[in-house]
Amino acid sequence: MNLKQLEAFVQVAEEGSFSKAAKELFLTQPTISAHIASLEKELNVRLFIRNTKEVSLSEDGKELYKYAKPMMDLERKIEERFGSGEDTAKHCITIAASTVPAQYLLPEILKRYNEKYPKEQLKIVEMDSAQVVLRVIDHMVDVGLTGTTLEKKHCKYVPFYKDQLVVITPNTEKYRRLGEESAGDISWICKESFIMREEGSGTRKEAEKQFARAGIDVGKLDVIASIENQETIKKSVTQGLGISVLSRLASKEEVEEGHMLAFPIPGADKGRDINLVYNKNYQLTRSAERFIRVVKEVYGLEQ
Repeated sequence: MNLKQLEAFVQVAEEGSFSKAAKELFLTQPTISAHIASLEKELNVRLFIRNTKEVSLSEDGKELYKYAKPMMDLERKIEERFGSGEDTAKHCITIAASTVPAQYLLPEILKRYNEKYPKEQLKIVEMDSAQVVLRVIDHMVDVGLTGTTLEKKHCKYVPFYKDQLVVITPNTEKYRRLGEESAGDISWICKESFIMREEGSGTRKEAEKQFARAGIDVGKLDVIASIENQETIKKSVTQGLGISVLSRLASKEEVEEGHMLAFPIPGADKGRDINLVYNKNYQLTRSAERFIRVVKEVYGLEQ
């Protein structure tokens, strides 16, 4: 076993692909495959479950990753300290983000980070909120941005933004009239075709909580579709397929342009927290620490 084999293993685990890992490491795919095969033979385990669409870690693979990832992090720290020097070395931070923070909050953060640390590189992976937390727990990313918190002792959550949810509808006479006549009562949504975000979405989980507080039985909604991509949801709503619930951030542009209407959910508080999350059981890299400081600066949090 050697560091090159472990480096290939960690990269495939994080990319979910042999070809992507090869590209990131500037190696050929056969070389990556040979490293993994040698590692599996030496350890006498199967590290990956392969199918036609993706590569995922086996249970033994997950166990090995917990040891291999810190070793790769330590190797990087040694290179940073004794290599070409901090002024010339490029470091990379991997950030997992759910849809809303990835599309509407990260751009400003990345701009500020790049202004302060132009030699740093960032890798962004977008996934649903629950997956973000799981990636952080498994130490497959440096930090995460998510609207969901899971009760895991390894995680440290830093709320940095309040996100409100709204019910979105087409901008038609029917819904304009409903908005005027309902006076804050949105019980009428139970009679409409409803489009939900996918399972695991932080928006969906929070919407279910807020609907319950507003006295709306989610089980009685006429859900006609469950869609992952919120751009698809917005286009479906504007074309009259149904109504939905989304972040106010995500619907702001369409509402301002008059393509959609947005109705607040009665009884909702100031909004759900969008959190920065990291695994407190592992030492953060210097780049990750810098990123966290920039997030706090951008959103006015105490350092």
